[in-house]
Amino acid sequence: MLLKALLLTALSQLEFTDCPDPVPGADEVLLRIRACGICGSDIHGWDGSTGRRRPPLIMGHEAAGEIVAVGTQVERWQAGDRVTFDSTISCGDCAYCRDGQVNLCESRRVVGVAPAEYRQHGAFAELLAVPARILYALPDALPFTHAAMIEPVSIAVHAVQRIRLAPTDAAVVVGAGMIGLFVIQALRWAGAEKIIAVDLAENRLALARELGATHTLKSDECDVVTEVIRLTAGRGADCAFEVVGVSATLNLALATLRRGGAAVLVGNLVAKADFPLQAVVTREITLHGSCSSAGEYPLCLDLISRGIIRVEPMMSALAPLAEGAAWFQRLSAKDGAKYMKVILQP
Repeated sequence: MLLKALLLTALSQLEFTDCPDPVPGADEVLLRIRACGICGSDIHGWDGSTGRRRPPLIMGHEAAGEIVAVGTQVERWQAGDRVTFDSTISCGDCAYCRDGQVNLCESRRVVGVAPAEYRQHGAFAELLAVPARILYALPDALPFTHAAMIEPVSIAVHAVQRIRLAPTDAAVVVGAGMIGLFVIQALRWAGAEKIIAVDLAENRLALARELGATHTLKSDECDVVTEVIRLTAGRGADCAFEVVGVSATLNLALATLRRGGAAVLVGNLVAKADFPLQAVVTREITLHGSCSSAGEYPLCLDLISRGIIRVEPMMSALAPLAEGAAWFQRLSAKDGAKYMKVILQP
């Protein structure tokens, strides 16, 4: 049997083509994919800049669908169940998995990714087999398109939960792209009193204000650090979330913090960045790396279902999977930043 899939055949080259049907293993389920989002990491993998999407590969890890078959050892799930899945395939057995830190699994794989160590086909396809242990049931009223946004929401919620927020805390979010906008909503849910969003694009800052930012700063029109100090009565922010991942934004986020503040590093566009070591040491700044998520999917499904975290404002377009190659070209163009999330539907 053959299925239709969007196959990365060479760097920057996608083909909508026939591929063999996946066969679920004993502990796996076979999903009919109903919606799958194009992640920024897919774009940077498609063009070869990260080296983590080696052709040939079916990409896609932000997805939802329904079960069409189950493996012989699967007991909890059955055909017809509406589900999403963790983008991380964790082993379930290592010390990190047993401790609930599935994002740090010693044998961690990511759906739709092919670094040097492994190749794991993803959800830009009609069908996908995944381990049953990474599935999560969807609330009845939650559309597949909304459920496909769970993965980026979980990244933001995990990042916010990396620190302990006090009700009076002032938080800075550097980068008001999609993950940054979810971080802003998660901070509002977690109870931050002051949320200061920083970005270059006014349309993103406007959306940040709509979604919970109490203040927004356009970084090419003001001295961000001076403004943050003014907004925090001369003290500086209690915490900062860096959601871009380059030297300039990293240094900016750290500079907005008060003495003893905490930074959560979420973005990683580059592998290495200039780092203000002396300032971090002498001002006793705490740094928290934040990787993927670690079991926050049920919480995120609840937050989305109750409208506490809104995903609709970030959904720029719904398109058939057959149009995926054209959307990758649009998203990688100079004006591609005008789109937030494009969701492909097989």
